[in-house]
Amino acid sequence: MTLSLEAAETIGLQAVAWLAANDELFPVFTGSTGASEADFRANLQDPVFQASVLDFLMMDDAWVVAFCDMQNIPYDRIMQARAALPGGGEVHWT
Repeated sequence: MTLSLEAAETIGLQAVAWLAANDELFPVFTGSTGASEADFRANLQDPVFQASVLDFLMMDDAWVVAFCDMQNIPYDRIMQARAALPGGGEVHWT
């Protein structure tokens, strides 16, 4: 299933909001990326920033499960959203 850009951005925005509200995981993200709370507020609508949050969440299956369970979406929807956001296309090495 391919998501529209609008649907992908909705999931990206949900992921940004979920991460910002996660007291345990938010500091891990900011510490590993250098993003600040101000960056979160300034980039909520930025699809590139949303993609970076989805990339981060996909680093750990437990984070994917926690986010998807909270949003009541299938676990593979994050990957589909990431593919539809900037930089998410398949890499062709040939």
